[in-house]
Amino acid sequence: MISPQQVEAMIKAEMPDAQVQVQDLTGGGDHYQVTVVSSQFAGKGLVQQHQLVYSALQQAMSTEAIHALALKTSTPNS
Repeated sequence: MISPQQVEAMIKAEMPDAQVQVQDLTGGGDHYQVTVVSSQFAGKGLVQQHQLVYSALQQAMSTEAIHALALKTSTPNS
C-alpha cells in the first residue's frame, strides 16, 4: 500500500514544477487517479506525458504497490 502523499512526492521528485492531485479510487491504497499539470509536458504527446509520470512512479508500479493508475496530464493554462 502507498499513500496519496507518497504518490505525489514521487512525481514531484522527478517533476518539481508539477501540480499533482491524487485520488484513492477504492480506499485500498493501490488504485489511484492522478492529475498532473507540468510545463515539462509542453510539446509532448499524451503517451509521452504519461511515460514521464510512469517513470516517476516506476518503483511503486513494478512492486505493484500501485496496482491501477488512471492518469490525466496537461500543461499549465491548457
